[in-house]
Amino acid sequence: MLSNELPIGFIDSGVGGLTVVKEAMRQLPNEHILYLGDTARCPYGPRPAQQVVEFTWQMTQFLIDQGIKMLVIACNTATAVALDEIKAKVDIPVIGVIQPGSRSALKASHTGEIAVIGTEGTVKSATYEKELLEKSPDVHVRSLACPKFVPVVESNQFTSPVAKKIVAETLAPLMYNKPDTLILGCTHYPLLRPIIQNVMGSDVTLIDSGAETVNDLSTLLDYFNLNNYDRKVSKTCKFYTTGSPKMFRDIAGDWLDLKTLEVEHIHLGGK
Repeated sequence: MLSNELPIGFIDSGVGGLTVVKEAMRQLPNEHILYLGDTARCPYGPRPAQQVVEFTWQMTQFLIDQGIKMLVIACNTATAVALDEIKAKVDIPVIGVIQPGSRSALKASHTGEIAVIGTEGTVKSATYEKELLEKSPDVHVRSLACPKFVPVVESNQFTSPVAKKIVAETLAPLMYNKPDTLILGCTHYPLLRPIIQNVMGSDVTLIDSGAETVNDLSTLLDYFNLNNYDRKVSKTCKFYTTGSPKMFRDIAGDWLDLKTLEVEHIHLGGK
C-alpha cells in the first residue's frame, strides 16, 4: 500500500515541466515533489517515437526507484507516445498533460476554432486533434509545430529579443483566420506565455495544459486517498537533471521563485 507521505514524481524532457510543478506547489502545498528533467537529451520533439518511449521509461523507473506515490508525465511529447504503455505497466497512478488541456480548451472556446502549438513529435502524433474531436466532433483544430521554442527556453533566453522574434515569426501562420483558443501543447511554452499572448492578441485565450493537469492531479489524490496530511514534516522539493545543474538551478530558481534548490545531476543513458 502506498504511503500518503511519499512524494509525487514529475518527469519532463527538460525544464518545461517546472511550469506544472509551479502550479502543483500552489494548489498542493503539503505535497513532497521529485522532479526529473532530461535536459541532456532535450528536445524530445524531433526524436523517433520509440526513442521517446525508451527515454520516458528510463525517467519513470528512476523516480519509482526513489519512491513516489504518483507520476506526472509533464511533457506533451512523452504523453502522446508513452502514457498508455506506462499506465498499463506500473502500479502507481500516472497522469499526462494532453487530456486536461483538451478539456479546458473545449470549455474556453466560443467559436470552435482551436489551435494547438507543440513540438514536432506532439504535432505529428495528432493526439490533441484526436482528443478534441473525440469529445467535440464539430470543432476545427489546427496544429503548428514550433521547434525553436524549446531550445530558447532551455538556453534561458525566454525573455530575450531573440525569443520575441522567434515567437512572432513562428506563429505568423496562425494570424490568418485566428483561433479564439490556443493550447500551449508543450510545458516549456508557458515560460514564453507573455510573448505568445502579445503576438496572438488579448482576444485569444491561451490554455496551459500543464496547469490544467494539476487540477486532475488533485482529483486523483482525492480518489486514491493519497493526499499528504502530515504537516509535521517540512515539504521537500528535490530536482534531478541529466544536464547542467547550474543552468537548471538558474531557470528553476527564477521560475519557481525559490532562493535555494536541491539539484542533483544524474546519468540515464546514451544520447
